[in-house]
Amino acid sequence: MEFSKKKSIDEIVQLWKRDEELKNNILYWDTIEAKPASYAPFPDTLHPSIKKALEDRGISQLYTHQRQAFDYATKGESFTAVTPTASGKSLCYHLPVLQKILEDSSSRAIYLFPTKALAQDQKTDLNNLIESMGEEILSYTYDGDTAPAIRQKIRKAGHIVMTNPDMLHSGILPHHTKWVSLFENLKYIVIDELHTYKGVFGSHVAHVIRRLKRICEFYGSNPIFICTSATIKNPKELAEKLTNTNHQLIAESGAPVGKKTFLFYNPPIVHPTFGVRRSSVLEVRDLATRLYQAGIQTIVFAKSRVRVEMLVTYLKELTKKKINNESIRGYRGGYLPNERRAIEKGLRDGSIQIVVSTNALELGVDIGQLQACIMTGYPGNIASAWQQAGRAGRRQDSALIIYVAGATALDQYVVNNPMYLLGSSPEEALINPENILILMEHLKCAAFELPFTMTDSYGEFEVQELLAFLEEEGVLIKTSSSWYWMSDRFPAHEISLRSAAQENVVIIDWSIQGSTKVIGEMDTYSAMTLLHEEAIYLHQGIQYQVEKLDWEEKKAFVREVDVDYYTDANLAVELKVLSEDKSKTYKNATISFGDVSLLAIPTIFKKIRFNTHENIGSGKIHIPPLEMHTNSTWLSFDMPENWSEEMLTDALTGAAYAIGSFVPLFIQCDRNDLSVVPQVKSIHNEKPTLFIYDSYPGGIGLSEKVYDILDAIFEESISHVEGCPCENGCPSCIGAQDSLQNGKEKVLKILSLLLNEMK
Repeated sequence: MEFSKKKSIDEIVQLWKRDEELKNNILYWDTIEAKPASYAPFPDTLHPSIKKALEDRGISQLYTHQRQAFDYATKGESFTAVTPTASGKSLCYHLPVLQKILEDSSSRAIYLFPTKALAQDQKTDLNNLIESMGEEILSYTYDGDTAPAIRQKIRKAGHIVMTNPDMLHSGILPHHTKWVSLFENLKYIVIDELHTYKGVFGSHVAHVIRRLKRICEFYGSNPIFICTSATIKNPKELAEKLTNTNHQLIAESGAPVGKKTFLFYNPPIVHPTFGVRRSSVLEVRDLATRLYQAGIQTIVFAKSRVRVEMLVTYLKELTKKKINNESIRGYRGGYLPNERRAIEKGLRDGSIQIVVSTNALELGVDIGQLQACIMTGYPGNIASAWQQAGRAGRRQDSALIIYVAGATALDQYVVNNPMYLLGSSPEEALINPENILILMEHLKCAAFELPFTMTDSYGEFEVQELLAFLEEEGVLIKTSSSWYWMSDRFPAHEISLRSAAQENVVIIDWSIQGSTKVIGEMDTYSAMTLLHEEAIYLHQGIQYQVEKLDWEEKKAFVREVDVDYYTDANLAVELKVLSEDKSKTYKNATISFGDVSLLAIPTIFKKIRFNTHENIGSGKIHIPPLEMHTNSTWLSFDMPENWSEEMLTDALTGAAYAIGSFVPLFIQCDRNDLSVVPQVKSIHNEKPTLFIYDSYPGGIGLSEKVYDILDAIFEESISHVEGCPCENGCPSCIGAQDSLQNGKEKVLKILSLLLNEMK
């Protein structure tokens, strides 16, 4: 598809550098020059059919990392390959797997992808390769969408089974007796997008892998693990912890990299007294409009579903006079699979010029050669930022990456310290298989799959005491030699790998009288603030109002509307200390770490007008609270002299905002992985307390890291708040302060007071 006034990225960069309107808002430019490829010859042992298929694709030699991968696999060593987006990672596993099947046709492999979309994408790529080879190798996707008629064929004859962790967990492992030919002959387990297996999801998947290895051992196989990942700080450690297997590391990419120009953009201040900047969403709309008019194919990343839909709504103004023009689309979780496939195809063939996405398109789904990437605010971690940047200018092409800062403290820190993003190493991906809640759930699944003898271990865990506990609970029965599953429940179906909530809320459109249509779904926790009654739900730029929410049945009924506002909701959080594992006592303060229970209570929602973003109304939310147990570090202190409770509430609210913004700089996590909640009078000791807790059930060990570095976090928070150009506190330092008198002064006072306590 041809676009009018088409310009190259290099031309755009030169034009924008001279543009008076943009110049004042662009704080920093940086160019990373192109890098040529490094090649290695095909291995001598490479099967002629594979060699022919590669040559048909115009590949006459391998990148060095692809050759290294083939050599490790041939030697029987598990490995992890860490290379950038579009560096040909898939050949790191396709080549050794296909080679093994051609050498021995009984050989089998499992490919694990974090999403169904990725599995479908890779299936097309692999099947094209197999077709070029002219060999009979059967590869299939096996997920919830697989037709029952071909499931039996896959179990018996599938050489390569592509699936996701959820299906492996609940659809394959519990039924391993139907998969005997797979497990007896399993030579390779491929785990793609390794970096996504972090936090609570990664901790669950670590147990799914341990159960898989246990079943392989039962059938006499010992598969090699091949993991591929985007750049993270600890790929080898993560792979070894996830798979409980030693790994070699391939960290040098041989693929070429195109020139990338980074632009750090800060929206202008529109209210100097309060330090309020123009909305980053409106700035992104204007920048994306410039790129659209220049014929540049662009991906815009936004951090929430609501922001994605707001941007799609704004940008579709560009095409509203063109009939059936689909060149601007949104993309996020909750869209139905056929809609996502159509968008991916439109990006590849060029019929879609702008796509606005959540981080759903960070992963390696093939969406072709995009030229520009706009990030609406800091994605939450450096690894994600580089994944998003890698979506533009694949291989030799020039790319433009624009970081547009939001009003938050962390966004402002990044735009004023660009080398934090450009020069820091990516974060660690942390998992915690030792989390007792997760361990116990998967131990039940493992016992259902195969009995445990008195001497069996489970991965690296000694589990005899835990099995005895499950026996007391009545789900296991003990004979003279083994524990057997006894409950009539099917344990895998009761465990969601991805969240604490077991079910999603289904979104049903009943705009047309007499008919209903499912248009999406959403996890329970998000639904509390996005699908309450009277909420405006946005989908591909179309507005729907939630008319009825059936919380018991997890169904939201929506009707299409045309209004000039969207909705935003609040959650109140109540915290109780369950146990204290460690503490440090100072003169007037105590830092503690332990287990807490939290109650999330949806309270009110606000109606916010498009474009001006002013508040035009509110209402109550009637949804029952959700309870969660997790880990927390907390700081309790004596009430400062001459402070009223009202003063302290104001100060702690702003301090919690500042601290929460800077925790990710120190423990290298996503902003949403931890939450900071102040209590002027804590329930457990009646003292003012700041809680910093893991946002996941059972915790994943993040808040424990905060326990040892709280003073450094306070120092960074004080430095940032002091350096902010606003007069009285603003969204860039202590949060939105509608009515707070001397907010900045109070926050600095309480932070300094507490920092002195810790010294």
